[in-house]
Amino acid sequence: MSGKIVNLRTERKRRDRADAAEKAAQNRALHGRTKTERRHEEARRDAAQRAHDGRRIDPEDDRSDPA
Repeated sequence: MSGKIVNLRTERKRRDRADAAEKAAQNRALHGRTKTERRHEEARRDAAQRAHDGRRIDPEDDRSDPA
């Protein structure tokens, strides 16, 4: 009856690390984006913001107000 002696705390930590690594891999597959995708999204967002700002009417530039 001479089996391998294992430290249960060490084995628990090893198992937890493996589970965390597996979950991280799943999250990267589900939510990860490439650098090109992130840059494309950022450029699209910046262009939309510039278009929005370009159509803004500032009160000091509005000369239609009779006051």
